[in-house]
Amino acid sequence: MADASTHSIDAAPGTHAMPDDKMQAIVQGQYGTSDALRLAEIDRPTIEAGEVLVQVRAASLDRGTWHLMTGMPYGVRLVSGLRAPKRAVPGLALAGVVAAVGQDVTRFVPGDEVLGIGKGSLAEFAAAREDKLASKPPGISFELAAGLPVSAPTALRGLSDVGRLEARQHVLIIGASGGVGAYAVLIARSLGAEITAVCSTAKIDFVRSLGADHVIDYTTDDFTTGKQRYDLILDIAGNTSLTGLRRVLTPRGTLVIAGGEGGGRLLGGIDRQFRAIALSPFVRQRLTMLTPNENHSHLERVVELLDDDRLAAVIERTCPLREAAAAMRHLEGGRAQGKLVVSMERGQS
Repeated sequence: MADASTHSIDAAPGTHAMPDDKMQAIVQGQYGTSDALRLAEIDRPTIEAGEVLVQVRAASLDRGTWHLMTGMPYGVRLVSGLRAPKRAVPGLALAGVVAAVGQDVTRFVPGDEVLGIGKGSLAEFAAAREDKLASKPPGISFELAAGLPVSAPTALRGLSDVGRLEARQHVLIIGASGGVGAYAVLIARSLGAEITAVCSTAKIDFVRSLGADHVIDYTTDDFTTGKQRYDLILDIAGNTSLTGLRRVLTPRGTLVIAGGEGGGRLLGGIDRQFRAIALSPFVRQRLTMLTPNENHSHLERVVELLDDDRLAAVIERTCPLREAAAAMRHLEGGRAQGKLVVSMERGQS
């Protein structure tokens, strides 16, 4: 909890009148679909040593937030709470203004504009660890900045740090139209790779607009039966078998599994990642997975790409906080193309 040494500022001009210790937030009392989400007035969060209180200007949705909302697969509940969510406010990615800093915080002061990972970002205020925040570039809006955390660093790490993608290599991106996938296409293009993207029929034009050299419609074509071989496969929330993925890898190619769907209610496809790691020592191909590692250094690398015009924020739509549940329904229905952003501005439509 914040103590007397905590430094703070008043709420930014133009925000609505509300008691100083209250805020509007999306809350959920039980696991479920987006129908479990509701708008409520609750207490503002307190902060501990090493944490920052952020006045959230915008947040974004991602698949990880969906898993935490549903409590599925059941393995998620070992972290999020066995019977109900430990954290009443969902959401991870945010952009906003530092409202207060706790003890031992050295990188930020009240008034700084930041982006990063918070504890319940679908609210007007959220606590965040200092090491999960980076300075927001001054040239972009809070809405655009909120679309970067979680998804863009995941794409960057999957391609560069884990995948070791090099110029002129051929990369296959499975799930190229979602938040992580869209950034993966942009980042692979900035690295000089040849890109084949996999998506559904309705999203082909969108993925091509990002810079994919080739697009495969998974509803009509099975890429695992083709003749093309790939130096790197980045599988985002896919469910293709390891046998099929290895078939289209080059003899010494790399497979990075960054997500998984299906696979049962207990593990939800995560078992495919563990099987890949277990098999990797016995084959020439490199089979691996992308583990969560949210750190400000990854955000700062994304910001550098943005500043160098090698990356752009990919936002499908922005909605007000009161419509966050509808935005989540759009995400869970598999219709999102890029990022869905929630603005805390009352006038946002």
